[in-house]
Amino acid sequence: MAATLLADGISIIDNIPRLQDIRTFSGVIRGTGSGVTFDETLNRITIDASTLTKAEAPYDLVRKMRASFYMLGALAARCGEAKVSLPGGCAWGPRPVDLHLKGLESMGYEIRQEAGYIYLKGAKSFPPSTFNLQPSSVGATVNLVLGAVLRSEEFVLQNAAMEPDVVQLCEALQQMGADIEGIGTSTLRIRKVNKLHPLQFANSPDRIEAGTYLLAGIMHPESEITVHNFRLSEMGTFMEELQKTGAEISLGAQADAPEHFRNLDSVKIKAPSQISAVSIETEIYPGFPTDLQAQWATVMTQASGQSQVRDSIYIDRFSYVPELARLGANVRVERDRVLIQGPNQLNGASIMSTDLRASVSLVMAAMIAKGTSDVLRVYHLDRGYEELEVKLNQIGARIERVSE
Repeated sequence: MAATLLADGISIIDNIPRLQDIRTFSGVIRGTGSGVTFDETLNRITIDASTLTKAEAPYDLVRKMRASFYMLGALAARCGEAKVSLPGGCAWGPRPVDLHLKGLESMGYEIRQEAGYIYLKGAKSFPPSTFNLQPSSVGATVNLVLGAVLRSEEFVLQNAAMEPDVVQLCEALQQMGADIEGIGTSTLRIRKVNKLHPLQFANSPDRIEAGTYLLAGIMHPESEITVHNFRLSEMGTFMEELQKTGAEISLGAQADAPEHFRNLDSVKIKAPSQISAVSIETEIYPGFPTDLQAQWATVMTQASGQSQVRDSIYIDRFSYVPELARLGANVRVERDRVLIQGPNQLNGASIMSTDLRASVSLVMAAMIAKGTSDVLRVYHLDRGYEELEVKLNQIGARIERVSE
């Protein structure tokens, strides 16, 4: 969505989920004067960047969603200047944006910070430069790619993130006319072009959503579900770890799908009678995703034996652990890891969501807890899962959304 602002015209993106983050980011883009239409029936978003007049993303919008910070690179590249609030988003972990700023500065942009805003200014053309990301970062990679495509004679980004999200963004930019080499590798070489064309693109399915449903499926002994329409090739080491739990995994029959889903995978998974305890450690792609560690820890409460979940990316992303303990899980945090002893009989209770992935892990735990559980503050869920309760109820869950 941020990339569409680089072209003077109307762009269309299909397979856009009905999420609160999409609505929030649509508001951020409208704030620039650009037009946004979100057809939630067709899952299609149309963005008209020809009316962009304001290179700004204000605090009241950016604070709701960390990814709004991508406006920094997009607006700076399009307009030669930008004023963007420092980001908000999920309330966990120190996630500084210094890498974004250092990379953009090395490219040639002038940067200053004032009253919670970042101000960027840049020439029409920057001389060749190189920047090494330490550590690798998806967000910084995205902002630097966006900031370079219309401004840098040649920008070499070393240790770039290789996540499917980054690959897809670069492919979309290529379709718009960008000159990018090394897509899918740790070194990206970007050469400026004078103009980009509007985008018509089909968004890739969400690998984290797919992984969440696969994990929810194996928590229920000997149950069998099929998850449709995602790319196995984008799951990294996750599927290998999943198989170690004793789950039986096979390719399933493809569901009827729109044209942009035709080459996707369907996976059938059968839960074991007893889950084997498997310890994992999160890593940058293609390692185990940090966005699936909370769900994995929840599954391990039902596994036989001891396991641990270590997050090497965000060392304090464990706000869900006290809530699992309220349900009866034998879990505790020790520095950068969760230690789990299973299997545990979980019992219904009121539990509190604190962020997007913590929220869904608590829903998964509540599904196997004896009795009724109330999962509070589920607005976090709506930032990243389209109709979660509808999909889970279709395979036998009993979940009701209520207003308080």
